[in-house]
Amino acid sequence: MRILHTSDWHLGRSFHGTGTLEAQRIFVDSLEKTVREEQVDVVLVAGDVYDRALPAVDVVALFDEALERLTIAGAQVVVSSGNHDSATRLGFGGRILARGGVHLRTRIEDIAVPVILPLGPGAELAVYGVPYLEPRVVAGPLEADSATHTAVTAAALRRIRADLEARSADGAVVSIVMAHCFAAGGSGSDSERDLAIGGLSSVPPALFEGFDYSALGHLHGQQTLTETIRYSGSPLAYSFSEVHQQKGAWLLDVGPGGVSTIHAVHWPAPRALAVLSGSLADLLVREDLEWAREAYCHITLTDPERPARAMERLRARFPDTLVLAFAPEGGAPEDARSYSRRIADARDDAEICCGFLEHVRGRKASDEEQALVRSTVDTALSLANER
Repeated sequence: MRILHTSDWHLGRSFHGTGTLEAQRIFVDSLEKTVREEQVDVVLVAGDVYDRALPAVDVVALFDEALERLTIAGAQVVVSSGNHDSATRLGFGGRILARGGVHLRTRIEDIAVPVILPLGPGAELAVYGVPYLEPRVVAGPLEADSATHTAVTAAALRRIRADLEARSADGAVVSIVMAHCFAAGGSGSDSERDLAIGGLSSVPPALFEGFDYSALGHLHGQQTLTETIRYSGSPLAYSFSEVHQQKGAWLLDVGPGGVSTIHAVHWPAPRALAVLSGSLADLLVREDLEWAREAYCHITLTDPERPARAMERLRARFPDTLVLAFAPEGGAPEDARSYSRRIADARDDAEICCGFLEHVRGRKASDEEQALVRSTVDTALSLANER
């Protein structure tokens, strides 16, 4: 049997204010193509199907289309809920959908209720779906030792192990556990929502030892914690911190003896990401950056002062510049006084106004701007004195 481990689709998410629904449609095309070409029997989605608890209508329609295409292609689908999903909404109609090959695991009552798939005479595959567990909510129902991520995850896995032990008495059982959590040792990115403060969200990978495979979700980079404990990562990049990540899934071959092979599947990015740094003048002429014209760009300018109309000028060459940052070479400017100190030292109102311009723009007012500010202030003062 062939299994495809995916997670963190985040349907409906934007990329630095730019919609990604069309890119997500391309991902669904790639996913269906993989299922057909690799003859995938089961697709796992380990949480964060949607990016928000109340997804838009067109986003729900895309997920509906994806499920239809995958099942028509011959795959069953097992979906668990993540911290971005509404478990109740995602799980609606689960019993009916299961008849069509879509199995939803969003309730703690179903943690130890596996999706059972035959592997041959005397052997079966049991796929358990652990939804995202909010410790304060589920610690009581799970009879966990405490309201922590480690304790509730351990309690959930105890239920699964008890069910596995009972099933193993009747024959060989290969086990796959899906979980949406932050396992210690994994590498995160800027696009993931923190599960807790101060690192208390992490759980030890040792909790998942003993299962034939643990299909984890939440971290957006494809990574291996151990040979049988892995993150598939998100199918698309959702922040510039993921610029060097290859996006895709894990493809597993499973037989009566367990997982025989695992290899990575990678999907092409609909748009390249470019993280560029340098002076404005240099970035506008460098020939080796021609490829970035078609990319989403994060640009850091290193000019000593912030250039005028920087974003406008950059977008003339790099139309999809989404993030603009400033990091002057050599560090802070010579005048390192605080803004309040500079205002206190100002000689008149015009100098205060010019100081404000410098503070918010990171660039001193030009001679023309200083003249305009001084003229405006003088006019205002003259009108005030006439009254």
